[in-house]
Amino acid sequence: MQGHSIGALSKHTGVKVTTIRYYEARGLLPDPGRTGGGQRRYGDDELDRLSFIAHARQLGFDLDAIAELIALQETPHGAHGDAHRIATDRIAEVRNRIERLRRLEAELVRVVNACDGHSDGQPCQVLHALADHQACKGEH
Repeated sequence: MQGHSIGALSKHTGVKVTTIRYYEARGLLPDPGRTGGGQRRYGDDELDRLSFIAHARQLGFDLDAIAELIALQETPHGAHGDAHRIATDRIAEVRNRIERLRRLEAELVRVVNACDGHSDGQPCQVLHALADHQACKGEH
């Protein structure tokens, strides 16, 4: 008999029970079946798998990439190249997001610096910039 309830899995990994059920429905986590009393019971393998999924999500991998990584984990021969490609793609996504955030930061700084926060009879530059995308100096 397997030893972990879904609540214990949730507590141990920080993954919500509804998310665990969703992962089961997506095929990322096997459905452990039920006890005679109708409870789900999970073994250490499921706990390890859920920990893997949770850590991959923290690193920003989407569920499709995680499914691919799980498949590679289950058939490790030749997996290095594919796992490397998936992780490299994730790095590129992160770098693109960082660049977008830097552009966003620069535009917000520019907008805030155009306004001293005091009413001098002129329209607020922050509100003006938010109301008119053309007032922005670049793409963000």
